[in-house]
Amino acid sequence: MKQDAWWGILLATLLATGVAGAQDKPVDEMQALRAAVKSDKRGVVASTLGLTDAEGKKFWPLYDAYQTELERANRRRTVALVEVAGSAAPISEMHARNVGKELVAADEDELRARRKLRDRVMSALPAKKAIRYLQLEWKLRAAQNYDMATTIPLLKP
Repeated sequence: MKQDAWWGILLATLLATGVAGAQDKPVDEMQALRAAVKSDKRGVVASTLGLTDAEGKKFWPLYDAYQTELERANRRRTVALVEVAGSAAPISEMHARNVGKELVAADEDELRARRKLRDRVMSALPAKKAIRYLQLEWKLRAAQNYDMATTIPLLKP
């Protein structure tokens, strides 16, 4: 019985150590991805996808169009957030409602752009490459959202 308990503790320790090590890996990968994207997002996408010339001719115009739409949604979101976060004075209830509407509208703009991108990329590339690209964009958006969440303070009551 004592030996079973000892093996259980050993197994739990090994699993916990493995999990802790595994948790560091995604964090390290995200930090490396962030750094690479800051210097050359297009290069990161190109090396991640390994597109043929024919695939590239179909893909890059879609990529550029999506980046333009994404930038527009980001700008809309940023203006709304900075307007609230940068205000030293309390904002009115009406102003807060308008900012809320702008934030949701920016999210909807981004979602529309992502749906359009998905449909077009799935038609232009083999499905595995298309999904790999969509995953990459999803990871990058998650990192951006995290950065915004940690830098922009909550509205004061």
